[in-house]
Amino acid sequence: MSLSKNREMQIFILMLLIVPLAGEVKFYPFNNTFRVSFGMPTFFFFILILKRYPAILSGVFVGFSVVAFRTFIDIQHFPHSFQAHYPTFFYYFTFGCLFYFLKVRRFYGRPLLIGSLGVLFDILASSAELTFQYIAFQSPVTYEDIRKVSIIAVFRGFFTVGFFNLIMLYEAQLRKEEMHKQNAKLVMIISNLYEEAVHLHKTLKNSENVTKEAYNLYQLLKEIEVKKTCVPIERLYQIALKIAGESHEVKKDNQRIYSGLSKLISDEGFSEYMDTHELMNITAQANQKYARLLGKNIEISFNMIGEHPKYHVYKVLSIVNNLVINSIEAIKGEGVISIYVFKYQEVVEFQIRDDGPGIGSRHRRFIYKPGFTTKYDENGKLSTGIGLTYVKELVESLGGDISMQSKPEITGTCFKIRLPVMNLVQSMDHGEDQYGHLQDAVELKVE
Repeated sequence: MSLSKNREMQIFILMLLIVPLAGEVKFYPFNNTFRVSFGMPTFFFFILILKRYPAILSGVFVGFSVVAFRTFIDIQHFPHSFQAHYPTFFYYFTFGCLFYFLKVRRFYGRPLLIGSLGVLFDILASSAELTFQYIAFQSPVTYEDIRKVSIIAVFRGFFTVGFFNLIMLYEAQLRKEEMHKQNAKLVMIISNLYEEAVHLHKTLKNSENVTKEAYNLYQLLKEIEVKKTCVPIERLYQIALKIAGESHEVKKDNQRIYSGLSKLISDEGFSEYMDTHELMNITAQANQKYARLLGKNIEISFNMIGEHPKYHVYKVLSIVNNLVINSIEAIKGEGVISIYVFKYQEVVEFQIRDDGPGIGSRHRRFIYKPGFTTKYDENGKLSTGIGLTYVKELVESLGGDISMQSKPEITGTCFKIRLPVMNLVQSMDHGEDQYGHLQDAVELKVE
């Protein structure tokens, strides 16, 4: 049973309220002087659930709350009411200590052992309570009392563990069903993505054909200009028409792919806006995997300065991812990439720094030009050189600016992107870019 920190705190407070009330629900299984309450199974159940709070701490707080509650409801007999009820504190304190020091949480997969330990703890905790009752009232504790305590302990201990395991089993079943649903969704997503990949492959081939035909047209026009060759105008018409046709096919396929992916994203309920820390964490983890795929040992970290709202996922990722990928590809074997996110009033600044080889001064004025690149793939082919061009255009379309520093000014390279916060956050207007007293005969009480 996995609970968040806030959820556990709520359950801890609930325990402090419920256990004293459960302690007032009592029955007399043997005679009118031997009283048994439901405080123990309730307390035992709660400390089985609470994993972040030490059981000894729960024992102390619950012990105090039970004594305080019982004293309060019999306040007219104070201080005698407190004298009668304070031994109860040692029941919960002893139970919590035993649970804590024997590290019962190690045995969550062994319910019979936990049940047996619960029985043992109940007997010892009840013995501690009876001992302090003897100190307070000089009421003798007999063998028969211990036998009765032991019998009740067996029923309460195994009942509590059985109930706890039923809940665990129910939760596991819910998780299993949810996993089946998620797996089914994942299969559908992969299937849809495969379909879009087929269309994308066709688009790539069409793009190659367009490029080839456009180059042929260029060569033909060049030949006409240079060699004064006479070429039938119909041939030029045919080439231009073929280029237009292929371009139209590319456009239709791209529209089909865009529509499919947009519907996929919309149907899966992905949020367009995300907490900035989570967004940067996704960026760092995803690109760390990419670096390992390339066989590089690169450490990627991020730092947040200032209070940030939720930013638009795709706009931020499109910019930051491209720059981080550039840094990964530029670093030779190992290095460090640092992502900084600053917020100054209504402006957010992203900085992507690396300790790579940097960008030479003679190349700097070309880095944003389409097609310019100094990177080669594993086959020796030049990269497309459109990453920085795309980033610059996107940044400027969002009303921001991009700048770069590299050697010799700094070690490696640093790209700075400044953007108006209003262009990255969800519109507020439209909500879419978004005790008993002392008696003559002392009554034996066990929790």
